Amino acid sequence: MKKRLFSFAFLIAAQMGFSQVVINEIDSDTPSSDVLEFVELKSNVPFYPLDNFVLVFYNGGTDGLGNKSYYALDLDGVTTDMNGLAVIGNQNLEPYPNLIMPNSTLQNGPDVVALFTGSAADFPYNSVVTSTNLVDALAYVNSSPSTQNVVAPTALMTALNLTSFYNEDANNNKVNESIQRISNGEYTTSTPTPFRLNDGSGISFNLLRINTNQSVVNEGSTLNITFQTQQPVTENLNFTYTMANGDFNAADYTANLNVTIPTGQNSVSVAVLLNLDQETEGEELMKIAFDNLPNTVKRMNDSIAVRVIDADFQVLNFGTPLQPTYGQVTREIPENYYAAAIGLAGEQLKSALSRIIADPTVVRKHVYGDIPYILKRADQNPQNSNEVWLMYKETPRNKSDYQTTASSTGKWNREHIFPQSRGGFAGATSSTYDGYYVWESTNSADIAAGHADAHHLRAEDGPENSSRGNKNFGAEGYNGPTGNQGSWKGDVARALFYMAVRYDALNVENGYPSETGTGTIGDLATLLQWNVADPADDFEMNRNKYIYTWQYNRNPFIDYPELAEYIWGGRRGQVWNPNLSVANNTKIQVGCYPNPASDRVTFYGLQAPATVSIFNAAGQLVFKKEQVVDVIHFDLANGMYFVQVDADGQASNLKLIISNK
Repeated sequence: MKKRLFSFAFLIAAQMGFSQVVINEIDSDTPSSDVLEFVELKSNVPFYPLDNFVLVFYNGGTDGLGNKSYYALDLDGVTTDMNGLAVIGNQNLEPYPNLIMPNSTLQNGPDVVALFTGSAADFPYNSVVTSTNLVDALAYVNSSPSTQNVVAPTALMTALNLTSFYNEDANNNKVNESIQRISNGEYTTSTPTPFRLNDGSGISFNLLRINTNQSVVNEGSTLNITFQTQQPVTENLNFTYTMANGDFNAADYTANLNVTIPTGQNSVSVAVLLNLDQETEGEELMKIAFDNLPNTVKRMNDSIAVRVIDADFQVLNFGTPLQPTYGQVTREIPENYYAAAIGLAGEQLKSALSRIIADPTVVRKHVYGDIPYILKRADQNPQNSNEVWLMYKETPRNKSDYQTTASSTGKWNREHIFPQSRGGFAGATSSTYDGYYVWESTNSADIAAGHADAHHLRAEDGPENSSRGNKNFGAEGYNGPTGNQGSWKGDVARALFYMAVRYDALNVENGYPSETGTGTIGDLATLLQWNVADPADDFEMNRNKYIYTWQYNRNPFIDYPELAEYIWGGRRGQVWNPNLSVANNTKIQVGCYPNPASDRVTFYGLQAPATVSIFNAAGQLVFKKEQVVDVIHFDLANGMYFVQVDADGQASNLKLIISNK
């Protein structure tokens, strides 16, 4: 009978308890680039459901966004714990939050965090502050106490009937302290205590962690997972876990999902077999997550991501830019595609090419949101279909490592070879994917199309993309990361030549124009050298073909690299006829071995004595020998070189690695 009375009383208290849900603690400025932010709520009774509550963040600045909302989060499904606490925070916070919010969400202030009844839909981005259905609110700043005239979010405070604000930096230690509610309803600053009552009282929890020393596993292998508590358990701890995530499901693994940590122990290990299913699925993402934990245990981490590499990945029949091949990928140029440009010279030739690759009746304009999907095919690593090839870094990276948050470390993203701001097309198209079948017409005056023109967008390492920035190319601009072999330089040259012909507003010029200017990029002389020294290979030809299937235009300088000489270089003014050109490297099939080499190589496929020229990664001639019939000897430093073989009026271009010096 007493038990029934207690339950009834508890329900009444729970139903009336919303007025006693308060903001108990916030941490808005944390170490590690704001990946440990959180807001803690406290109910006056344990196990209180926060359905129909919404957390709203208001900007207290004086700019146009001031006194308006910048983020709102529904709390449906969240329940406070035995101490009446619930935490909304970043993925890396320990213990693990009830609800995840993205990194760097919580602004440093002067701002307000507010709790309402209602839905996030009631507080769209940039909505005006309101006190309707307000439950609790906290005004805060993050300024050194030595700062004169600390600015408070006064307008927000007035609107929400707040009379006080609090400073997370009150002790000059803002990254290591949080703002915490004390018994009289005011706040102080101290060491963060997520999931612990601020006065040190309350129930102590055992903390449980998922440990695995592998973040990437191959299909067919075994993944070992250890579940470890902070303290030995006083009775058998029984729980379950899950691994399914999207396309990764129960058919992809064999494991016992029921776990017991025996009395007196603090860990147990399980083995998960990744099934070898003979299906080409691409890379999948497993997420190890707790399920059905007892109330006396807190998660230290959760939803641990492990990439599963498909053993059935595809290998293409051509090489990477570091180990290039030539002639394996056919150009497949549509019949008469360049017919209107044959027989022309100089500006007439350039204009004719522009009319072809910017034809408004044919060419399709896509959006920036489509680019990741295009690059996953266009820049696919020929040796592993689960990866993309990073142009400047000259290395592959898993396709699933695409950057989707503010952190770019270890991620790949979209590199504009002609920088957005310098091209005048920054942010010009939508970042939302709309796919192959959705497109707009375009023309050479449509500079906005350059924002999502895949012919000059490449997969690149995030930090390296930032390092390149808006720089020109060449000795006084960007020359690649330290130790790079220059396998990307011809690709860059041909992409910029394309942009200068495709768009009326763009041009390449000699020298190093201002990085803050619009419409030009350099150095043209360097780019012309790179175009010759690093010839178009099968990788580049393949991406040219694939991009054509989306945009319905091609890069003429990949199909015919010599066009650059006719428009800007030594053949300017001469009539172009591809049927008479000697620059098509598929006309003579020559190879050399060994490669990598030390001090000599032997050529095969020569039908007549040839002239062999070797260029370094900067495009400088470092070796030349005439009347070569098979072997050449040289003394060159370690690195990548470009070899041009001329015989009987025909030419072939090779890449050569010098090593073991």
